[in-house]
Amino acid sequence: MTDANPYYRGPQSDHFKDSVFFNPGGEAPRGFIDLLKWQFGGGRAKWPATRPDPLPPAKPGQRVDRDALRLTMVGHASLLIQAAGLNILTDPVWSERVSPVSFAGPRRVSAPGIAFEDLPPIDVVLVSHNHYDHLDTRTLARLHAAHEPRIVTPLGNDTIIRQATPGAKISAHDWGDRIDLENGVSMHVEPAHHWSARGARDRRMALWSGFVIETPSGKIYFAGDTGFNDGKIYRALTQKHDAFRLAILPIGAYEPRWFMEHQHQNPEEAVAGMQLCNAAHAAGCHWGTFRLTDEAIDEPRERLHAALDAQGIGRERFRAMLPGEVWDVPAG
Repeated sequence: MTDANPYYRGPQSDHFKDSVFFNPGGEAPRGFIDLLKWQFGGGRAKWPATRPDPLPPAKPGQRVDRDALRLTMVGHASLLIQAAGLNILTDPVWSERVSPVSFAGPRRVSAPGIAFEDLPPIDVVLVSHNHYDHLDTRTLARLHAAHEPRIVTPLGNDTIIRQATPGAKISAHDWGDRIDLENGVSMHVEPAHHWSARGARDRRMALWSGFVIETPSGKIYFAGDTGFNDGKIYRALTQKHDAFRLAILPIGAYEPRWFMEHQHQNPEEAVAGMQLCNAAHAAGCHWGTFRLTDEAIDEPRERLHAALDAQGIGRERFRAMLPGEVWDVPAG
């Protein structure tokens, strides 16, 4: 590490230069002046203190059969994927708030869809980037103490996690890396169109990514956070991976568009992404748990349904998942 970048030191590439990462051929995040313009511009919908349609917490089984694929929504971008005899968590957050402090910041409006004590043995944890609603050091420390999972994350985020959880089993990877796991499963670290920061002085100093989980019974794509960027990410995925049994795609935190479009896709773009990457099924995440942006709590689901209807795609193929919802994803 260097004084310029406290998280990562490595060779320059097509997405890393002068101590910062960037989106090749894409837009950088908006600056501080635009942030203030958004924050004080009004137009933010009011959210309820708790979800109006809560589901009871799920109690997942220990494992699923080899060809099965079960998805359980914890909340926001935290999901339990059970496939090929492995239990995989994405961007796990069990904390009450997504913030550098425990007494302020966005607060969850629904309890986690799985009680922490009801988790099955966790083998692998995927952390897509270092924003607080995706990299929660308190939850990662709890997972390490209870399960000692392998943590897979893009470059630089390992430094943050190790500072909070010494001894955690972490591997940090660049875009394009492949990690072989047990049971014939491999993990691919793929580009996302996003950015990173934990504070005001570390913008884009750790990498962001999506992940492809390749299993004997089909491929699963977890996008992390991403802007649509004319579908370039999805087209590249199709060229490399052909098709997916399941794509887990963000559908929320997209308003106002002038501020969010380069970092968060909207529901209509998520439907286009599902089609571009040849996903048989899709699960919508990153909505309805933490109020991060201006849209109303249920607007992402309503717009997703409208977009699916407009494209003639059955709503059962692309679910806007609620905390506690369990989906046994069909094979094709």
